[in-house]
Amino acid sequence: MGRKPLMVWHGDSELPKVDLIVLPGGFSYGDYLRSGAMAAHSHVVRAVVAEAKRGVPVLAICNGFQIATEAGLLPGVLMPNASLKFVCRDVYLRVENADSRFTRAFKKGQVVRMPIAHRDGNYFADQATLDRLEANGQIAFRYVTADGRMTDDANPNGAARNIAGVFNEGRNVLGLMPHPERLADAMLGGTDGKVMLDGLIHELA
Repeated sequence: MGRKPLMVWHGDSELPKVDLIVLPGGFSYGDYLRSGAMAAHSHVVRAVVAEAKRGVPVLAICNGFQIATEAGLLPGVLMPNASLKFVCRDVYLRVENADSRFTRAFKKGQVVRMPIAHRDGNYFADQATLDRLEANGQIAFRYVTADGRMTDDANPNGAARNIAGVFNEGRNVLGLMPHPERLADAMLGGTDGKVMLDGLIHELA
């Protein structure tokens, strides 16, 4: 992103003053309990929650998305994939809401490609919550076919309503299972992720 990131240890209780907080992918605590559940109680995550409530943007990717839901930053939960298998491949996403600092580089309805790599990416929330997300424009991305159709086959993990990413009500927190940072260079096979990250940098400038 053009600047060396500040790495923060999970045991820290404070965050440096930053323009953006990223909860990255990985396997926090080995996913030994429930993905993200233990990390959500780390000292530093309490600080992340406090900063998010102040309006600081938080980008939560894959395991970061799981942590964000467990910490109450985002609605819903991430359950094991419907196949009960780890899934690692590129998927197509349809941009459902381009009116956020995270997605403004895209157009609403645009189809982009990004990689996924997860075992627990099956997004679930009760029907009332899903309806509220729809009504408030809090669904950021959905899994679709290359031509933008929302089908069961395009859904890699069984996520409710093909949801791949959601915002909080204030839209300063975005959680998504796909990895934009893994498709941020032509040498990696594409730049759709870079478009998103470059757009975010522009919005924060």
